[in-house]
Amino acid sequence: MKYLFVLLLAGVTAGAQVKKEQLNLMPWPQNVVVNEGNFTLSKNFKVNISGNPNPRIFGGVTRFLRRLDGRTGIFFEQGFISKLNEFPNAELQINCDKNGKIGLYEDESYSVDIKSNKITINATSDLGALHGLETLLQLLQNDSKSFYFPVSQISDFPRFTWRGLMIDAARHFQPVDVIKRNIDALAAMKMNVFHWHLVDDQGWRIETKKHPKLIELASDGLYYTQEEIRNIVKYADERGILIVPEIDVPGHGSAILTAFPEIGSKVITLTGGTSEKNIQGTAISTYGIERNAGIFSPTLDPSNPKTYKILSELFDEVCPLFPGAYFHIGGDENEGKDWDANPKIQEFKKKHNLKTNHELQTYFTMQLAPMLKKHGKQLMGWEEILTKDLSKEAIVHSWRGPNEGVAPGQSLVDAVKKGYKTVLSNGYYIDLMYPVASHYLNDPMPKGADLTAEEKARILGGEATMWTELTTPETIDSRVWPRTAAIAERLWSAETVTDLASMRKRLENVSFRLEELGLTHIKNKDVILRNITNNQNLESINEFSNVCEPLKGYTRNKGGTEYQMYSPLTLFADACTPDAKESLAFNDAVTQYLANKTEENKAKVASFFNKWITLNKGLIELSANAPLVQPILPLSKKLSDASQELLLVLDKKSTLQAADLKSLIEQCNTKDHADVELSVYESLKKLI
Repeated sequence: MKYLFVLLLAGVTAGAQVKKEQLNLMPWPQNVVVNEGNFTLSKNFKVNISGNPNPRIFGGVTRFLRRLDGRTGIFFEQGFISKLNEFPNAELQINCDKNGKIGLYEDESYSVDIKSNKITINATSDLGALHGLETLLQLLQNDSKSFYFPVSQISDFPRFTWRGLMIDAARHFQPVDVIKRNIDALAAMKMNVFHWHLVDDQGWRIETKKHPKLIELASDGLYYTQEEIRNIVKYADERGILIVPEIDVPGHGSAILTAFPEIGSKVITLTGGTSEKNIQGTAISTYGIERNAGIFSPTLDPSNPKTYKILSELFDEVCPLFPGAYFHIGGDENEGKDWDANPKIQEFKKKHNLKTNHELQTYFTMQLAPMLKKHGKQLMGWEEILTKDLSKEAIVHSWRGPNEGVAPGQSLVDAVKKGYKTVLSNGYYIDLMYPVASHYLNDPMPKGADLTAEEKARILGGEATMWTELTTPETIDSRVWPRTAAIAERLWSAETVTDLASMRKRLENVSFRLEELGLTHIKNKDVILRNITNNQNLESINEFSNVCEPLKGYTRNKGGTEYQMYSPLTLFADACTPDAKESLAFNDAVTQYLANKTEENKAKVASFFNKWITLNKGLIELSANAPLVQPILPLSKKLSDASQELLLVLDKKSTLQAADLKSLIEQCNTKDHADVELSVYESLKKLI
């Protein structure tokens, strides 16, 4: 009988008024008004496009319809869109004034006006219209019988013009399908820059026909053909995404120097001799592709004319593959050891009055600027390129923070005050496995900095950075998403949109919806866990993964040598993610209990402890036929032991001394098992 009542109630509330705070919009628009009434979808729903848009709008609208009918199961009568004003009486009218250009400072604003019988999207360019379609998809609601959009008006525009994601395809090669599905996700989150890190110590990933030995000697056979690159660039263009390629020089040079050792800076001591001889100009290779993570010495020689000849030829071949206006030359983490040890380079510094390696690197960087300008490219590099002699046309990419001995945002402030445009990545390093809140509350506009309006305008925006030393095609999506969606909101939405509870609620829904784009951040977890459990029942290990997170920072890969670029990344830590779901729920339960120690609140906390005791038993059973489960058993036991004692604490039956109880809880803070940490530790501490 109670089920009948629920069904009747559902019928009564069908199409009920949707409140603004119930919407799962991300990034949150600049202005949202929700009114009474709904626009109900039917199979007769059609779209009409008018104005003067880029043809990319046709593909964008077609994909919108397919995603909409995929969600609703409605067999829309409109198929593929290929021309303007095809259905002048369509219920969804899209009006675009002009052809959108891929790049910065383009008008990406849009408005969505939903009435009970008509929807209108107005945008200056098709880029704004594509954003409007993404917002419309996020507005979709349903009751027990139908799907509908709430009557509402939205006007929206981005706060920053550079809203990017960098994926490192050098450390672990990321196939074409990985790149494409992440580009789709960028478009869904209204991001507009894909920074493609293509060259590093661990590999050269671009087909080069003039210098084929780069892929023969320095790619392990894992690279993008020029045709694949053109295809990805076109794919990104169709979704409004600018691609910025990166070839990292002069440091991070192992791969390039594997093919061209003669332009390296290294000197060797000849056997049996007492003098040093520079090996430049010989055919002797003293370099190899790097298999570890970290910072390495191989560096290009800025005093050798052949260095610039080869780089010029490479840019001549690579630049035309990328029609965008920006080219990233890296420039980071050059230790200068090989420069210091090379007498020829030291003599070159004296001759050119270059007092430091930093000045020498600026000399090197400025030789690249005209090579790129020849192809219409503006040079961009990591913040180490910044010196007093750097061209004001260069864009400075700020990445260092407290871990590198730099105050948060300091390098960004320094750059804009010196007249440079900047992009912020410090605080957006998603490979570090930090919680989403740390990224979400990190703003490109520095708090408390005394900046003029002109200086603030030089802060272009920000970029999430996904370095892949510990990431494979199977796990990369779970490291990028859904946290990057929260970064997208920080870069798009108003500065005042900072409510963490609202963000988490919306992010959970957005994460689920991102799956329709082909992302594997949710489903591949089970793929990894099935391998770990030897295809046994996943319940226990899945539940345990919801209270564990990968070690943060770079502590998982101590010294960069524990994992080589060919090591397995199919372990328990690879199934775990930041913001472990159950740890957040447990923290809420503990907070409620400490605020009000009712029997009901106590029971909520106790239910977690009982579950974790049972989990430990289940994991022990699994391990009998699953060696990969063994490394997590010590951690599971520590949580089980603490849970048993805390149950007694809740009932005031514990006989442990305070110091012993604290010691028991502290054991849950270990980071010595399976490269993970218990994310419930801080909440456990609150209870004692």
